[in-house]
Amino acid sequence: MQSKKYQLLIIEDDRTLAEGLQCALTMDDRQVHLCENLRKAKEYLPKETVDLILLDVNLPDGNGVDFLENVRKTSDVPVILLTANDLEMDIVNGLEQGANDYITKPFSLAVLRARVHAQLRSYAGARNHANEAAGQIWTSDRYRFDFTQMLYQVDGEVVELSKTEQKLLSILVQNAGQTVPREMLLERIWTDGAEYVDENALSVAVKRLRDKLHAKEQIRTVYGIGYVWEKV
Repeated sequence: MQSKKYQLLIIEDDRTLAEGLQCALTMDDRQVHLCENLRKAKEYLPKETVDLILLDVNLPDGNGVDFLENVRKTSDVPVILLTANDLEMDIVNGLEQGANDYITKPFSLAVLRARVHAQLRSYAGARNHANEAAGQIWTSDRYRFDFTQMLYQVDGEVVELSKTEQKLLSILVQNAGQTVPREMLLERIWTDGAEYVDENALSVAVKRLRDKLHAKEQIRTVYGIGYVWEKV
């Protein structure tokens, strides 16, 4: 079964240590990326999705705690501080600025792995709860649709959907049990110039979605009106 990989970022200037951590933390469900200083981390973060940060407190171009303060202005991503034994104030300041955990050098890789796993599990749980509360995750016995992460699963298997198919699916499941008129689907899926879209395009999109999701009975045609996602 395919699943989304967690993206970890290590911000550490000691290359040997950073590469050792990368090797130790890389798993089938995790990818680990390295930044050797804060400048590179500032360039990396706005462009990429990150699920956890391992952050050295003392870096050549700045203080990790100050960097953490800026991260917390826009993100709740888990952050684990890497600190030296004698930097108690850095630990206190880091926790006050929003660090989720810390570990002092030298440290046990087994302990670090356990702490990383605990933070990822907690973060994923909180994010799933928030998405479900916002209606961004739809589940049933066979299906799990995560519209935020654009991850669609049928019987545990990931299915790739086009942008059109994703829009169509979202509208249908949000209105599960109700017939959605063809005109509404055309207007909401093809927002630019829906009047110029051949109605056959909708029929083709519905057929492809049915085939990919094995949802011949789930997506029912209401002849002359539109389509309905049948409630189980």
